[in-house]
Amino acid sequence: MTTEKRVSSCTVVKKHCECFECLNEEQKALVEEQHVLVEYKKGEVIARQGAFASHIILIMDGLAKVMYEDNNENIVLRIATPGSLIGLTSLSDDNKLFKYTVKAYVKTSVKLIDTNLFIKLIKENSLFGFAVIKILSEISQQKNERFFGLIRRQSYGKLADLLLCMSGNIFKDNKFDLPLSRKEIAELAGMSTESVIRTLKNFQDDKLISIDGKTIEILDTEGLIKIFELG
Repeated sequence: MTTEKRVSSCTVVKKHCECFECLNEEQKALVEEQHVLVEYKKGEVIARQGAFASHIILIMDGLAKVMYEDNNENIVLRIATPGSLIGLTSLSDDNKLFKYTVKAYVKTSVKLIDTNLFIKLIKENSLFGFAVIKILSEISQQKNERFFGLIRRQSYGKLADLLLCMSGNIFKDNKFDLPLSRKEIAELAGMSTESVIRTLKNFQDDKLISIDGKTIEILDTEGLIKIFELG
């Protein structure tokens, strides 16, 4: 049974690739002719913060984390799922630099679309340009929800938030194989690894979830929602 979407703090729900439906046939053909497909292994860097953004990146398959880095510290902004566009914020930058680092959680394939071509399409097609603005707005709203959760929620609320978002928005099922390590979950939830392990065990003892290796099943969606709402 699929979990109804309740929160979207860990990812943007709508597929960004839908914006390409606004292009006419000639423009679609141009994108198909000029794009490049690249595959990244788990842990490989797809985009580096501060590097020149020569291409807009479309996630075709896999999962990646989008994170802001500051010296030795970083914060995960969101999980990029298939259909996500990476690098849109570089379009308004004269230097066209990536504002964040993107790293593959699992084997991930992407489509690279030349930045200059992307800007050309925005200028030529107002519907496409408006769709891109909507995407940027959705990303902004997702960040607001995420930072509110990281700042205001306690460990139980943070982990309930993450599990609900993954179940409802990423895997779209109550039962899913989580490819993230406990350390990666902790990084994403803004918790310590020890706290994640302890909280997951408590959730399991309370029969909110079941865990079998990397497989997690949400047994009590409403119970998790209550914890999420209470923070």
